[in-house]
Amino acid sequence: MPSPPPLLRLRLRLRLHSPRPLAMIHSSTSHLPHDLPQNQTENITQAITYHDRNKHSLTSGYARGPGRLDWANQPNPFLRFTPSPSLPLLHPTTPLSPHYPTIFDSFPSSPLPLSLSSVSSLLYYSLSLSAWKTTGFSTWSLRVNPSSGNLHPTECHIVSPPLPNSPYNSSSFISHYCPKDHSLEIRAVGHQNLKLPITSDSLIVVFSSIFWREAWKYGERALRYCNHDVGHAIAAVAISAAALGWDARLLDSLSHSELEALIGVTKTYPPLPEPWPTKPLRGNLPWVESQHPDCALVLFPANTNFTINYPALREFVKEFSDSEWAGKPNSLSKDHVCWDVIYHTAGAIKKPADDNCFSVNPFYKSGLISENLYKDFRVYDVVRKRRSAVDMDRVHIMEKETFYQILLHCLPSGEVGPGEKQGRNFTVPFRVLEWDAEVHLALFVHRVRGLEKGLYFLVRNEGHFDSLKKAMRSQFEWTQPDNCPKTLPLYRLAKGDCQDLAKQVSCIQDIASDGCFSLGMVARFEPVLREKGAWMYPRLFWETGIIGQVLYLEAHAVGISATGIGCYFDDAVHEVLGLEGKEFQSLYHFTVGGPVLDKRIMRLPAYPGPGEY
Repeated sequence: MPSPPPLLRLRLRLRLHSPRPLAMIHSSTSHLPHDLPQNQTENITQAITYHDRNKHSLTSGYARGPGRLDWANQPNPFLRFTPSPSLPLLHPTTPLSPHYPTIFDSFPSSPLPLSLSSVSSLLYYSLSLSAWKTTGFSTWSLRVNPSSGNLHPTECHIVSPPLPNSPYNSSSFISHYCPKDHSLEIRAVGHQNLKLPITSDSLIVVFSSIFWREAWKYGERALRYCNHDVGHAIAAVAISAAALGWDARLLDSLSHSELEALIGVTKTYPPLPEPWPTKPLRGNLPWVESQHPDCALVLFPANTNFTINYPALREFVKEFSDSEWAGKPNSLSKDHVCWDVIYHTAGAIKKPADDNCFSVNPFYKSGLISENLYKDFRVYDVVRKRRSAVDMDRVHIMEKETFYQILLHCLPSGEVGPGEKQGRNFTVPFRVLEWDAEVHLALFVHRVRGLEKGLYFLVRNEGHFDSLKKAMRSQFEWTQPDNCPKTLPLYRLAKGDCQDLAKQVSCIQDIASDGCFSLGMVARFEPVLREKGAWMYPRLFWETGIIGQVLYLEAHAVGISATGIGCYFDDAVHEVLGLEGKEFQSLYHFTVGGPVLDKRIMRLPAYPGPGEY
């Protein structure tokens, strides 16, 4: 067997040029099956073309973007509907009390009943403001759920049955969550005979994205980042719900158009122009601020025989959409830029309705080496005090047991039994997903005591092992490190100092090399789109965002920090791994390590805030 290649041989040659002209962008769809319906083939082609088009490249430059930031038109991060009735949410007086590691072990034995108070707790520990920061003449807010560039394109809507201890204790209603003042804006109220067809102790959370908030800074690549953020928000809500004793599951049989009707998009926003633009446009374009529905989650008491009657839910959506909708959205910017490819792709990846039945996976606990690896934090300590590191200190060394523990909590199936393998989503928060795990982790290990520096790989779905090994460099070792937990499918691919390599593939950012480890999230890509449809494209990014949220919380819980990295050279990562074609693609990067704190920045409490944004 040939010896594994030193990582230094994999170092890539750096050649940066100006952004690519569109004529240089290619997409291969030669492997698409010939028996797909034409519109499905076209949609898959559009998703792949978009993905190729907005790759950053070592050789041909960065994806198309604004080039400079138009600060005068930075989108307002807070969406409001006026006039609409406001339902204030009291801040929880009893913080979520479970010890952090226990939420991966079991649900609390007594779930909190659904009430205005429990809804407040759910949102306060998942999507609310966590702090304000100020320096000089700049003041900005932070949220419990992270966002690319702190731009927060993700909006949250609550679809609730009659809510005890509220003015809406006899009617179902739909509201928009306002994190700035931790309140609900009531958008529509059903008549008393129109009942939300779920049990009275459950509710539905709908996420939507405003692409413009990310596109203002990131241009064409913004659609990726919006879907990362959806994944972070899904995980934030699922973990907050778990601490309340509630389970969470995607309602993925609902179509995009049904979600549009459910949150009143067509009743609220101007329609997109027809035909759609075929090149970027600049000007006063109000439709650019429209919400794009992403997904709906149902939250319900854990360990119960909960089910969803989809035909009844569809009938509810149809009838409720005819309700009177309150409030008009505030303008987020005076002028806009429409990055046309985002809207063409968003149209191609819309989820159609399906007739799949609702189901809930069995619960498996995650592997735990020792609770002593964590600080003595409760859930609320971790979720509300989590921060994104701006720089890493190049000093902190992680113990290998801590490294293994973090990765154990990134596994979808947890503590599997004899003969079982990783793949199905049984653990918190991954059990919210309806599909099996499609994303794996390529790890650059820099500072982990007892573990050799080098390139490692975590196989999150062991059904993909043979395909991964065949697709990657034949010289890789695929050796499990010493004392690695038996239930952790972690493999060393090559030994060596990979700090320069990690930095280089992550857009020459020091933060990728200065921590304890960094990683790229590698998804099974084109086969998933072929097997299921173009609508899986955003869902692959959601899965990476959920993994990223776990990494954020794990890092804080052990006393360090983490940061998501959206800027990386896509095909350079693939070259390091030896990947060719589009069977596997890198969709998100992350880094974990000891943070460098900027003492020039003052931290202010989240509520009450320092004034109007």
